Amino acid sequence: MNKALFLKEMIILSQMTKISIDINADLGEGAGQDHVIMPLISSCNIACGGHTGGKESINDTIKLAGLNNVKIGAHPSYPDKENFGRVNMEISDVDLEESLKNQLTLFYQIAKQNHQSVSHIKAHGALYNTIAKDEKTAKIYLSTLSKLGVNAKLYVPYNSVIYQLAKSNFDCLVEAFIDRAYNEDLSLVGRNKENALHKTPEKAWKQLYEMVTQKEVTTINRHKIKIYADTFCIHGDHPNAQQILEYIHQNLSKHNLSLKK
Repeated sequence: MNKALFLKEMIILSQMTKISIDINADLGEGAGQDHVIMPLISSCNIACGGHTGGKESINDTIKLAGLNNVKIGAHPSYPDKENFGRVNMEISDVDLEESLKNQLTLFYQIAKQNHQSVSHIKAHGALYNTIAKDEKTAKIYLSTLSKLGVNAKLYVPYNSVIYQLAKSNFDCLVEAFIDRAYNEDLSLVGRNKENALHKTPEKAWKQLYEMVTQKEVTTINRHKIKIYADTFCIHGDHPNAQQILEYIHQNLSKHNLSLKK
């Protein structure tokens, strides 16, 4: 076989190989659409009492995930139900550690009762954003997980403080967002800003496809920035989450992609 023909066949084979992607969603948050989102994702992050949720919602969501062959993860937060965990919170190191311990212990107990293994842990909201850039809080977060003997994967932002601190001791999966706009520093555009959310299925799909195939994202100011991700998130309380996910599924096979189930 000549070299040109060999290269041509290799290109064809590479194009035939499907890319399998993990799509996760924050669920168990009372948004009322978990039942329609769960069949369309491959992993979920379940609120465990910090920003919302409790024994009943954790149990129900874990059962729903099991029925749909979806991996389960804990979604701990600052203990701030009033603000849904989306506002920076003044809290002592001891109180934060105690809250995280209580949330994760509860989640693991209910997962065990349902004979389900915990795949991953992903911080929620303001806590997620804080540990991405604040070393002190990130160390408290990781120290708490270590004390609990957690061996689940950690979902963390690209090129973040938490990733740099955790990668030597934890299995980290880098996360990017399907439904949120990015700033130039790869932080998420604040929810109080216009166009912080991608509301149309077309725009959300375009961002996902670009991140998967080009390893870059177009920022709010239309700059293309390099980004890498192992898992891609859509928020379970996004008003158009079902429509976005259905549109994504319609386009996956067309572009040689598949959902990692």
